[in-house]
Amino acid sequence: MRPRRTALAGALLGTLILAGCGQTGTTATPSAAPTASSAPASAAGFPVTVEAGNGKVTLAKKPERIVSLSATHTETLFAIGAGSQVVAVDDQSNYPPEAPKTDLSGFKPNVEAIVAQKPDLVIVSNDIDQIVAELGKVNVPVLLEPAATKLDEAYEEIAEIGAATGNQAKADEVVSGMKTAMDKLAAEAPKDKKLTYYHELDQTPYAATSQTFIGQVYGLFGLTNIADKAPDQAGGYPKLSAEFVAQADPDMIFLGDVKCCGQSKDTLAKRPGWKGLSAIKNDQVIQLDDDLASRWGPRVVQLAESIGAAVAKAGAKS
Repeated sequence: MRPRRTALAGALLGTLILAGCGQTGTTATPSAAPTASSAPASAAGFPVTVEAGNGKVTLAKKPERIVSLSATHTETLFAIGAGSQVVAVDDQSNYPPEAPKTDLSGFKPNVEAIVAQKPDLVIVSNDIDQIVAELGKVNVPVLLEPAATKLDEAYEEIAEIGAATGNQAKADEVVSGMKTAMDKLAAEAPKDKKLTYYHELDQTPYAATSQTFIGQVYGLFGLTNIADKAPDQAGGYPKLSAEFVAQADPDMIFLGDVKCCGQSKDTLAKRPGWKGLSAIKNDQVIQLDDDLASRWGPRVVQLAESIGAAVAKAGAKS
C-alpha cells in the first residue's frame, strides 16, 4: 500500500509564499498487464490504475484534456512529454512558458470553472474545499499528489503521473536522470567543512527544518540546519525570531523570498542584529529562485545545483 502523504506541508508552504508577495517507484498497474512499466506509453496501456494520495484512481483511456492545479505537477507534465495533453493550468503555473495558464486556482478551486475546461483528468497537490470529492460527483478523475516530503516521494509522483497520462517511459527516464544528477552533486559536495545554514521562506522569518523536503535536499550536501534547534518545529516550518538567527550565526543563508519579497544580502543587513552575521560579512547570502525553492518536480535538480555551487564556494573559503 502506498503511503498517504499529507498535503498540509505543501499548503502551508504555498500560503507562506503567496502571503509573502514511502514506497519507491510507481504503484500504477494497467489492468491488462502485470506492471505499469511493462505497459506501452500509448492508448494501448489503458485502462490503468494509479494509487495516488486519494487512493486508487482508474483511467479508462489515455487523458487528452488534462487540467493541472499545481505548479509542480504542471512542470512534471511537460517534462514527461504530456504537454500536448494539457488544456489548462492554474494561475501559479508559470513554467514552462508554453503552459496554458488560466485564472484557475489550486488554493481556491472553483468546480464550475474547472469543469468548464471539460477535463478527463485533473491533477492537484492539495484537497482544498474537498475538491477531489466535488469533482468526483461530476465524474471527473482526479489525481491528488501532495507535496513530497522526501526525494523518493517526488520520484514516485513523477512516475505515477507518467503512468496516468500514458507517458510512463519518459517519466522513468526523467526520474533516472534526476537520480543520477542528484547523486553526482551530493558526491561532489565538500561535506567535511561542517557548514551551518539558514533557509528563509519569507521575511517573517519562516524557515524550513531538515525534516522537510527542501531540508533533505540541503542534507545531501552535509549542511547543518540552524532551524532544527527552533523551540517550536511547527511541522517543519518554524517561525524564527531575529534574535534566534543572530545567535545561531549561520555560515550560509539561502533566500527563497527573492522574487516575491525582494530579499537580498543588503535587506538582511538592515534587520536588527543581522549586520554582523558571518554569512553577510563573508558574502555567503545566496538568492535562490523562489519557484525552484518551493516545488518538488523535475527542476529540483536545478535547485540542488545552485546549493551545490554555493557550498563549494563556501567550502573553498573556510
